[in-house]
Amino acid sequence: MTEAFDILLQASFWAATLRIATPLIYGTLGELICERAGVLNLGIEGIMTLGAMVGWLAVYEGAPLWAGVALAASVGMLAGLVHGLLTVPLGLSQHVTGIGITLLSTSVASYTYRVLLPNVSTPPRIEPFPPLAEGWLASIPVIGPVLAQQTALTLAALALVPGLAWLLYRTPLGLAIRAVGENPAAVEAQGIDVYALRIGAVVFGSALMAVGGAFLTLSAFNAFFFGMVNGRGWICIALVVFASWRPGKALLGAILFGAFDAFQVRLQQVVGGAVPYQLFLMLPYLLSILALVLVSRRAAYPLALMRPYLKGQR
Repeated sequence: MTEAFDILLQASFWAATLRIATPLIYGTLGELICERAGVLNLGIEGIMTLGAMVGWLAVYEGAPLWAGVALAASVGMLAGLVHGLLTVPLGLSQHVTGIGITLLSTSVASYTYRVLLPNVSTPPRIEPFPPLAEGWLASIPVIGPVLAQQTALTLAALALVPGLAWLLYRTPLGLAIRAVGENPAAVEAQGIDVYALRIGAVVFGSALMAVGGAFLTLSAFNAFFFGMVNGRGWICIALVVFASWRPGKALLGAILFGAFDAFQVRLQQVVGGAVPYQLFLMLPYLLSILALVLVSRRAAYPLALMRPYLKGQR
């Protein structure tokens, strides 16, 4: 019991927690923006996979790391545009379209990888973002040793949370995004294009999802392999509900899941083979489901979420 508690006091544990949480932060914030505008984006799993592959492939072919991030965001925007055009002006099912985007994006990633690297058996490696081990970050009390082990993409994710909260709650654009997810008719009455606003939100949100995928190949690991997203997209959708569609709580949910995951890895080392390892692998998901059940009963979802809107409709 003492050894398990000691895990929580280690800087390495919290550094791993933040590293695991980073792609969830990007993905959850991206999904949150989409849903705030009234569009459910179930394409997140495929978009993250495609972003991971494109970002890695760009760097493998010689592009700078930040160019890889930008290209990943670009393909995410393209996938979001397709999803937005199908679900907003055409009013197609957001569930079916989202699943289709996931299947399409995953297939495109697989096809591109196999075509460009047909004879590769071991995933080629790149030089990823380095940890920010030196400088003023390491000297910050308490959190310094944790932040110093992170990369620039993690710090960007942390900065994105207050930035997105400011956008949603302190700007006219944020007010319009929230309003179009609650009452699109009222937004249209103000002379704002509901379609453009919703599609723009989906495009931007999908770009964040793809960057979350790119983090896996450009920062957490140094190669791309199939299955590396490993359900993180679906976790992000659950975290949006856990967060009650608020960026600050989304950060808390992502860190909570990251802590569960990091803890189970270290707990396996403490317990050894006395307990089946599958139980430890289940632990973060079981605890996340429990937290989701407890919180979601009080969650106030956007009233127009998943409801198609036709111009001129009242």
